[in-house]
Amino acid sequence: MLEVLFNQKNTGKILIFLFVNGKCYGTQIHRLLNIPLTPIQKILRRLENGGIILSEYAGKTKIFRFNPGFPLINELEQLLKKAYTFLSAQEKKAFYVAEEASIAKPPESKVHILLDFWEKLSSVKHLTFNATSKSSQQKGWNGKGTGQVIVTKGPLQTLIFTEKGIWKGKVGPDVNFSNTFRWTLDRAAGVISLEHLRRGIDHPVFLFHLVPYSKCSLSSIHPHLCDGDAYFGQVDFDQYGLRLNWRIIVPKKNEFIEYFFS
Repeated sequence: MLEVLFNQKNTGKILIFLFVNGKCYGTQIHRLLNIPLTPIQKILRRLENGGIILSEYAGKTKIFRFNPGFPLINELEQLLKKAYTFLSAQEKKAFYVAEEASIAKPPESKVHILLDFWEKLSSVKHLTFNATSKSSQQKGWNGKGTGQVIVTKGPLQTLIFTEKGIWKGKVGPDVNFSNTFRWTLDRAAGVISLEHLRRGIDHPVFLFHLVPYSKCSLSSIHPHLCDGDAYFGQVDFDQYGLRLNWRIIVPKKNEFIEYFFS
């Protein structure tokens, strides 16, 4: 779709990749989107010369990000968000990179990893989370929450998370928050699903399925899609607790949320 506005379709793909992930480097796009490296490097150089993106080095790797000082950055973000909503579910997934570890080979014993994660999930009592807006127009979403979690075991391998706490935004007063989620373990399918119960336990809002991709990590199979909304998830866990990363792209939000459960 964006090839109508740009010289070639690869420019649009690179801009969408930057929009979704916040940063990129040439070989990463080459590997994940199957685009030849030389055209990628030329496009990135042209975008940087035009002031749309900036670069910095992390070791020997040149990392690119959007230039917050670009005069049309807000309009460009809205255009890319709209273009993103027209992509298929598989394309949306292809553009998202949770972590570099997400390209690791699947483990041999997925059930063992699921059960390890499930055991830690069952013992959660506390949470903190950080929300960071990736939109220059939505500073109100930035902040931190802390609270307690009451875990209730339900039928058929389900856990109900009842979360309550205080939200401290970078602007505005502190506010109370409460959420209810349902986790479901399906050993036969090798997945754990997450649902939001804001409409009640009988009307869950499905978010995503999580599957193992490394020894102590799970990632969403496909984004949750609803009227153009896209939710991605990734979980890492160790002896200290769980970290759940959310990437949320919806008409009124463009943010990253990092949950810590203990």
